Amino acid sequence: MISKLKICGIRRIEDILMVNEIKPEFIGFVFAKSKRQIDLNTAIELKRKLNSDIKCVGVFVNEDIDQIVKIVDSKAIDIIQLHGDESNDYIKLLKEKVSAKIIKVIKINSDLNGNTSFSQVDYLLYDSGNGSGKPFDWNININKKKPTFIAGGININNIEEAYKIFNPFAFDVSSGVEVGGYKNLDKMREIKTKLDSLNGENNE
Repeated sequence: MISKLKICGIRRIEDILMVNEIKPEFIGFVFAKSKRQIDLNTAIELKRKLNSDIKCVGVFVNEDIDQIVKIVDSKAIDIIQLHGDESNDYIKLLKEKVSAKIIKVIKINSDLNGNTSFSQVDYLLYDSGNGSGKPFDWNININKKKPTFIAGGININNIEEAYKIFNPFAFDVSSGVEVGGYKNLDKMREIKTKLDSLNGENNE
């Protein structure tokens, strides 16, 4: 399976220009409290300048459902990512109000032995925590009944190993393509080129 790329934590026009060049399949806007957090007006402005082939994911943590609906309705995002303690009941209610697809994050350090079914979501994303930038234990067995994103410290030095272990639907990178806390074109280009190479080898 060809693994796609999501670059999360996009927050500046400069970042949009870089991803438009690199062309990952997904980018992420963080609406939760974070050093990469942006507001709705910024997201709308950035989305207008984004290549229309790139899907935009909005990242939320235990957000009020009506606020998510407002952001989806604004067309600032295409996909919802739930990174908190959202329950199946929460997801069911959200699904009743929006048609956008939903990614549910499974935090390996706390959720692995809990509920990882989330039958109503479209994707699962495995991470080591709330934007920790560190890999989780890759020896664990993950639920791949749904398309899976792999996050947590993915960078140019470990993406090949992660690819061989998981061959996921997509990789989610953020700090791994940054220098000094800001997105870096060379690092983006490097990891996209590497992933393209791995996909090519896997499909020969």
